[in-house]
Amino acid sequence: MAGHPRAWRVVGNALNKNPNLGLIPCHRVIRSDGGIGGYKTGKQTKISLLEKEGIIIKNGKVSQRFRK
Repeated sequence: MAGHPRAWRVVGNALNKNPNLGLIPCHRVIRSDGGIGGYKTGKQTKISLLEKEGIIIKNGKVSQRFRK
């Protein structure tokens, strides 16, 4: 959706180096197929944060209802 479909590696590296997870909510970045993807402090932490924000996770993916 960022307009650069092959920029996933650059995005992933930038998010992994995010020094302030509270200020920059990189847990909201999901894969283009709706998959959760990785997270600096672990996938389960990312899922918990998303669920606290009302996002429904089913079978390791964000519910279709919430994807653009």
